[in-house]
Amino acid sequence: MDPDEELAIIILVMYYFYRKLRSASRVPQQVSNFSGHNRMIDLLHGNDRRFVDILRMPKSCFVRLCDLLQQHGVRNTRSLSVEEQVMMFLLVVGHGDSTRRSGYEWHHSTETVSRHFNNICFRIVGLAPQLIGPPDFNNIPPLIANNSRYFPYFRDCVGAIDGTHIPCIVDAHLQPAYRNRKGYTTGWEGSVHDARVLREAMSDPAFSFPTPPGEKYFLVDAGYANRRGFLSPYRGTNYYLRDRTRLGGDRKKELFNYRHASLRNAVERTFGIWKSRFRILRGVPHYPLRTQRDIIIACAVLHNFLMMSDDVDVSVTAEEDAHDEDDMDQGGDTIGQDAAPSTQQEEGHQTEMGRFRDTLTESMWVCRNQN
Repeated sequence: MDPDEELAIIILVMYYFYRKLRSASRVPQQVSNFSGHNRMIDLLHGNDRRFVDILRMPKSCFVRLCDLLQQHGVRNTRSLSVEEQVMMFLLVVGHGDSTRRSGYEWHHSTETVSRHFNNICFRIVGLAPQLIGPPDFNNIPPLIANNSRYFPYFRDCVGAIDGTHIPCIVDAHLQPAYRNRKGYTTGWEGSVHDARVLREAMSDPAFSFPTPPGEKYFLVDAGYANRRGFLSPYRGTNYYLRDRTRLGGDRKKELFNYRHASLRNAVERTFGIWKSRFRILRGVPHYPLRTQRDIIIACAVLHNFLMMSDDVDVSVTAEEDAHDEDDMDQGGDTIGQDAAPSTQQEEGHQTEMGRFRDTLTESMWVCRNQN
């Protein structure tokens, strides 16, 4: 036997013993007998409050969600039931957990968790046309109809519009353009104004933006133009009423801005509940940008699904203010002057909506003084 053959045999023997020793000392990643299936059973048959704390929804809503997803193509696999797949997804979006941590808790590989997470996310996004849509333009919201502060002045209001930032991760060379005023990157260029985002949504036929018909309108904040279909507050006027003894200011406009803001803030509270329920929205993990977008849409779908359920005891309607309007101190900043219209048609819309706002303000002021 020549020296080369002897060296080859020695190397093979050493490699054999190395593999044996490594195999003997290796500790399995999953050592608990509490499998993912057992964890699912424990949650389903356990305490109701604990279920909501972990999965962000009541058991009855969870069962209906699983049934709905099965109708849209989610199936049991050899190792995971539909319920376990949905639970893993809800745990990630509800608490911002990583797929690695979820794999450890549910006794599945990271690849398995990631694959089923993406599948459930895709199926939930597919429910968006069913669960994300325009309001009923023919009905007056109960909050307005049952409140003398808002009715009949805002009887043609069909909702409120605002924007919110969701932190996301983009490639390093794109970060300067996507960094917003708060210092983190978002899904659109961070310096883009809310009004431009709305304009893009309205101008792109792919979005099918639900423009209010006739005299109906959305409430918007001062960042948007006061134009047909969108009623904004007066600019150059404080939001809240000040003490009646002070001099100066326009009390009529302040009254309008105060009631406008108290009603429009329903959308602010909705954003707060949405981000509190799905903590992944505080900072979407390092997924591909398309997946980050789908996660945000999926969370919006789930929020609407829950708000349509009678089992969810969460109110996002505007709350009654505890103070009388006469006693309100000055609040917020004075709003800047109206933005210049970009087209002649838009100028006409702003003039028309401006007259409507003035008429609404005068009526509101007269009725308030009569009472």
